[in-house]
Amino acid sequence: MVLHFDRTLEAPYGVEGRLSPRIARLLAPNPGPFTFKGTGVYIVGAGETVAVIDPGPDLPDHIGALKHALAGRKVSHILVTHTHRDHSPAAAALKQWSGARTYAAGPHGGAAGEVEEGADRDFTPDIVVRDGEVLTGDGFTLVCIATPGHTANHMCYALEEERALFCGDHVMGWSTSVVAPPDGDMAAYLASLEKLIARGDRILYPTHGSPIADPQTWLRELLAHRRMRETQVLDALEAGDAGAIAQKLYPDIAPALRRAAAAQVQAHLDHLAARGAITALPGGRYAKA
Repeated sequence: MVLHFDRTLEAPYGVEGRLSPRIARLLAPNPGPFTFKGTGVYIVGAGETVAVIDPGPDLPDHIGALKHALAGRKVSHILVTHTHRDHSPAAAALKQWSGARTYAAGPHGGAAGEVEEGADRDFTPDIVVRDGEVLTGDGFTLVCIATPGHTANHMCYALEEERALFCGDHVMGWSTSVVAPPDGDMAAYLASLEKLIARGDRILYPTHGSPIADPQTWLRELLAHRRMRETQVLDALEAGDAGAIAQKLYPDIAPALRRAAAAQVQAHLDHLAARGAITALPGGRYAKA
């Protein structure tokens, strides 16, 4: 199947743009192969007190623009979906400036994540949140939705008043998400996709790219795509290790994405091996069980 990505996002850097009565976004100037046009920092709230979701990278111009946008308002929560360097590093400066506490599922775990923007190992949340926990503020109610897979500590936040879900990098409309072992886990990622399908949110707000207005259709397409890719990986085992299989499946991939493609294939191989569908051989190769 072919996924039809939405790459139409047009937004100025460093300017707060209103998306709904309770949601605004400010785009950080960090475009790249894994960040698309940049990190979209969400400002949530209908009053003078707001929450900030994924404050973004530690770039002076970005942090200055974020402070300018928030001037005159109080920040009650700084929420982080996961600890990649395009999501959480600006939390430290924002916390120092605003006095707000940081919330996330925990610090980064494992040694993975380096194939993308890299792991932010300096970030530890003030408050560790759990699946189903409710955070309330000035005119907003946010429910924590654990969605491990892209990273082990990935957390989405559901805005109850608008049936909207801030989904970090778990679901994006411009690209598929990288799942890089050992911190990334394909079985967990697929289970998290199914979890979101069962929720029935009205709209999704990824940290990169445009909002997803038809979540059910897109989530089901992403799930079908992953299952199709797993079948392709299984059929390509004779090509060699994860890197060789990735080269066969993605022959025209850009050089900057080759390591990510190999990591993604390894995640599928790990998932297949855990289910007993394949067995590991010397040299990083596999055979059907």
